[in-house]
Amino acid sequence: MTTTYLAQYLFTGFLPLALVAYLLGRRTIRSQQDPSALFKASENLFGWYAVTRMFMPAIAISAAGSILDLFDLFEVPWTMLAASGLFLGAGSMWLALAAIKPAMRVRVVLEKTITRVLLLASLISILTTIGIVLSIVFEAVHFFRIVDFWDFLTGREWNPDAATVGPDGKVQPLFGSVPLFAGTFMITAIAMCVAIPVGLFSAICMSEYASLATRRVAKPALEILAGIPTVVYGFFAAITVSPFIVRMAEAVGLQADFTNALSPGLVMGIMIIPLVSSLSDDVISSVPQSLREGSLALGAYRSETIKRVILPAALPGIVSACLLAVSRAVGETMIVVMAAGLQPNLTWNPLVGMTTVNVRIVDALTGDQSFDSPETLAAFGLGLVLLVLTLGLNIISLTVIRKFRQRYE
Repeated sequence: MTTTYLAQYLFTGFLPLALVAYLLGRRTIRSQQDPSALFKASENLFGWYAVTRMFMPAIAISAAGSILDLFDLFEVPWTMLAASGLFLGAGSMWLALAAIKPAMRVRVVLEKTITRVLLLASLISILTTIGIVLSIVFEAVHFFRIVDFWDFLTGREWNPDAATVGPDGKVQPLFGSVPLFAGTFMITAIAMCVAIPVGLFSAICMSEYASLATRRVAKPALEILAGIPTVVYGFFAAITVSPFIVRMAEAVGLQADFTNALSPGLVMGIMIIPLVSSLSDDVISSVPQSLREGSLALGAYRSETIKRVILPAALPGIVSACLLAVSRAVGETMIVVMAAGLQPNLTWNPLVGMTTVNVRIVDALTGDQSFDSPETLAAFGLGLVLLVLTLGLNIISLTVIRKFRQRYE
């Protein structure tokens, strides 16, 4: 079903039918209620009751038809799907109007309907996550049937064009993922060294020291950084930051490449500052004022209050903000492509070019190789390992948050 057909389905079918159901539901209960009664049920609730009953079968048949069409099981003509949905919706609306009585506990019925809708939304989110994981796992298993998992995990050279002869006599390409993950961790660490101190200090300044007028100007100005496209940051890193780093390295007697790991790390850290600052500011501001007043009443300076009272109380939220920033840095691709290059180097020197897992995944899936080739399937192997590492990072963060969480009355 195209967007045009979907728009016609909604605006010329569903929405007018929903309006009719709402008006008829109000009219039906209005005609049955005793005008002299002290307590009367709300007409709006019965209107919404008719709307929900009308929508349920129509949405069910629409979803079934979309799933059949999506998986190429059966192509349902959109006209038949629209007619069936509207017919079932009208029939369900008629049954709902017939069931409307003044004694009906319509509020309870609507609450149960809302609960079921929320449960369905939760199940959709969970099933979508499971589908994403399974789609990666199945293709990654296919890749690890071709390439040894241990060699992939511990190999120090990534060069699919080259090949070596394995112990079994088979020729295997070099798919060592260590340089890719080393580059990912190197650039992420540089970004965090910029984003966490600057973001946390700016959050402390705005929440504890800045006046209201300064906060109204500084906070929106800082959050403008979050709205800049990543490709603009990539241009800034490649055109401005990288040549500056090369000149500074030459000034102190070092040699730096124009595609180095330091420039995307610094620019990525600048990009993530609003994320750390905004979340940390909200967490610090939510610390009860009584803790600040109690610490100051005992003779502590404001800096001591921040260090010994406010920051420990806000630590779980600050850790969450930092880990969210780490996830944002790990998932960044464009800045690394434009400033760090595509060469997978295993080195501790941030002045040379590196690449990350995400860049290699994009490069593998956009190349001219067939989908079942090892070079393309390597993207799913990298994605699976990165998914496991991210999951481990989230588990660690939950453990830290649970350990340092404090409850305040």
